[in-house]
Amino acid sequence: MDDVLWLSRLQFAFTVAFHYLYPPLSIGLGVILVLLEGLWLKTKNPLHRRLARFWTKVFALTFAIGVASGIVMEFEFGTNWAAYSRFVGDVFGSALAAEGIFAFFLESGFLALLLFGWDKVGPKTHFFSTCMVALGAHFSAVWIVVANSWQQTPAGFHIVGEGLSARAEITDFWAMVFNPSSVTRLAHTLGGCWLAGAALVMSVGAWYLLKKRHGDFAAVSLKTGLAVALAASLLQVGTGHHSAKVVAAHQPAKLAAFEGLYETRTNAPLYLAGRTDPASRTTTGIAVPGLLSRLVHGDAQAAVTGLDAFAPGDRPNAAVVFQTYHLMVAIGLLHLALLLAALVQLLRGRLAANRPLLWGLVLAVLLPQLANQLGWVSAEVGRQPWIVHNLLRTADGLSKVVSANAVLTSLILFTLLYALLFALFLYLLNEKIKSGPAEHVETPNHE
Repeated sequence: MDDVLWLSRLQFAFTVAFHYLYPPLSIGLGVILVLLEGLWLKTKNPLHRRLARFWTKVFALTFAIGVASGIVMEFEFGTNWAAYSRFVGDVFGSALAAEGIFAFFLESGFLALLLFGWDKVGPKTHFFSTCMVALGAHFSAVWIVVANSWQQTPAGFHIVGEGLSARAEITDFWAMVFNPSSVTRLAHTLGGCWLAGAALVMSVGAWYLLKKRHGDFAAVSLKTGLAVALAASLLQVGTGHHSAKVVAAHQPAKLAAFEGLYETRTNAPLYLAGRTDPASRTTTGIAVPGLLSRLVHGDAQAAVTGLDAFAPGDRPNAAVVFQTYHLMVAIGLLHLALLLAALVQLLRGRLAANRPLLWGLVLAVLLPQLANQLGWVSAEVGRQPWIVHNLLRTADGLSKVVSANAVLTSLILFTLLYALLFALFLYLLNEKIKSGPAEHVETPNHE
């Protein structure tokens, strides 16, 4: 059982982590497309149309790979996690059905117009289709985050049945949707998505400037991406702080793991960097005394719950959670510092000539993706050993008939398949970047 559980968790983590490379890009690029096409409608500058058409091609690529890589997870619910699926089927079924109706159908329904309607429909009609595709991408995030947040902070339900036949049944749909953590987690997730899309746009723009290609195109890409990224970074600071307060109120064991806090105490320190050792129950590093108590409760003398308040079997893996959480925060602050440096240079008119900073923006395409992945790991490992907080343990959600060999075999096959998909994605993206935007794009005369 332990081998099956470990392998099933590893398989789901791997498939989710790979899939989660693409939806953030699609959501972030959707915002960029709306801004660029809106600027074209307002200014009639053909450069904005060239920008929108180029980034539409990149959006289509990320959307396609995202759909292909996401299908596997739905099957895993039935093959590896049948007991979990039975328990949460009423809740997840509602959320996933809403995603299909309000998100996937909306996004895919207007996708053809977005991709192929540039010269076949009027500019306003095409802009409307762009807005609908971007809205659909955001709706997809809404319902997935709602479903996941319900696992973190369940609400609006009651338990029907007992023992192995027990399941959660919705009693208040909107209480389920607006569970205690859903809104702040959604805002934080969308901020990470906008950062991922904007970082890609800035990276390509900076690359073109370094190679002295497509100068006007690169300059507008940099400015647009920088504006979106700065707004998203500031949003992340606010939503990250609020998320921590929600975690403190509803998942205190997770917060204690975030900060390596093993004993409930007042004047609890906030660690800026360090390491924690669950075996010796010690955390060392650079800490600000009392800051965790002040941030969570507004008072340095307020007590913050430590891991000692929970039975050993109910504690998350603090070593993993502490490091992933602090790395996520460090990467977010590093990216924000880079963005502020780029803004200063842009306002001074020196950004295009600052090659070290441009190279930093090229490489910074990795930073939001790393932060998104680390944030997901810290949130999900921090919930353990519960697959649904305080209701269903992860071990109890496992399918009873799946074997370790079957899971291992499928994991190896998925790894090979996803490696091919990733190589294909990189190849096609590189080809699009090397080809660059069309130098001349005719503007349609019809309205």
